[in-house]
Amino acid sequence: MTSGILAVGVLGFVTTMSVLIGAYIGLFFKLPERALSTILAFAAGSLIAALAIDLSFEGAQALEQQGFGLHQSWLYMSGGFVLGAILYFTASMFLESHGAGLRFPRRLLEYTRLAATKPADAKIGMLAKCALLKHLNDSDLKTLLPHMHSRQHAADDTILTVGEEGQSLFIIVEGEVKIVDRSGQTMATLAGGDVFGEMALIEGGTRSATVIATAPVVLLEIDRTGFNLLADKDDVLKRAIHDIARKRALANMKDSGSDHSLWARIYHASQGDAPLEDVSKGKGVGLAIIFGNILDTIPGCLVIGAKFSGFDSLSATLIVGMFLGGIPESAASATLLRRAGYSTAAIYAMWSSVILAGVLSAMAGHQFISNSESLFAIVMQAVAAGAILAMVSHAMIPEAIHKGGTVSVMPVVLGFLFALYLSLAEARIQDQPVEPQSSQQSPASP
Repeated sequence: MTSGILAVGVLGFVTTMSVLIGAYIGLFFKLPERALSTILAFAAGSLIAALAIDLSFEGAQALEQQGFGLHQSWLYMSGGFVLGAILYFTASMFLESHGAGLRFPRRLLEYTRLAATKPADAKIGMLAKCALLKHLNDSDLKTLLPHMHSRQHAADDTILTVGEEGQSLFIIVEGEVKIVDRSGQTMATLAGGDVFGEMALIEGGTRSATVIATAPVVLLEIDRTGFNLLADKDDVLKRAIHDIARKRALANMKDSGSDHSLWARIYHASQGDAPLEDVSKGKGVGLAIIFGNILDTIPGCLVIGAKFSGFDSLSATLIVGMFLGGIPESAASATLLRRAGYSTAAIYAMWSSVILAGVLSAMAGHQFISNSESLFAIVMQAVAAGAILAMVSHAMIPEAIHKGGTVSVMPVVLGFLFALYLSLAEARIQDQPVEPQSSQQSPASP
């Protein structure tokens, strides 16, 4: 028993170690999105084959061998799959509401569509009126919804104070504000559609001016994470922000007595000498991202451990699918964690926790649900399989198509066919009869 537990622990490690490969790629290389989408689609096809052959069909066969009829076997397996899918989806939605959806842009877009209501549509309309954002479509604007909220101020309210930390920018929906420098001089007056507060985001420092409402004002506040998420994928927005910052910095250098070294740094940042993502230090979504990846890892490793009874019974299709699928997911997540301010060592440590979860899950699967003669074990394997199927349909295939386009359909098919070949080869080896050893005897002498 001890050797079996150690063996599945090694399998769990080998299966999940690909996340370190993906993290390394995400930190130090920039592979084409189509390459990553191809890997993800191929992995999805392999996992679908594993679900169809190694799990659902074999589980139903095991139930029939125990005397259950066709309909009973189907109901038990279907119930397990549905329960697993519900558990995965519920946990995934909870984590994505806390930031785990940032792992995949497609998931974030889906979440914001589900969260969109009439008030959200009203906010979209407000955003669309902003000169800075009017070139964006509704899908792009919706990515900002989890990162923004509205504010209202009466006349003479102080909205921002010079010297305070800057973590957001503001869009004026209605009303008017004035920008006041350190000496109390009014530098500018802004009205509906104008933006302020962006310079602290670019510089990563404190507010360089005080903002006061000169009339009742309605604002949309966008936090740093949402701004960087959109700016990173929209060159028009990034150039517009840089242009605003450059012009405002030069105007402030000319008209105010502010610290000129600060304005010089802002100017260089606005010209691209200091990348925008380098000044992002928000760390609110890091743990949610890692927990999301742990959630994706646990079901597959549970099944790998449960199906293992010796190295001749490896679920090769499932291992291949899990291994390949971990690379693009961890590459995307590692990039986001770096933008959130995590060091390389911290990112590797966090991904090591994903590997540890995989090892422990494989051991738990072998220990508790590996008995093919137990109704409980077979149904629990179906529950884990349902969670895997939910992951494939919720994250892997949509993300592959989002990154690589409809051509990602072909790698899914190729992954399925490759996994089918592995399953057939494995079945052929297991069914091959063992020839009895016969002792060679010399013919008897007459």
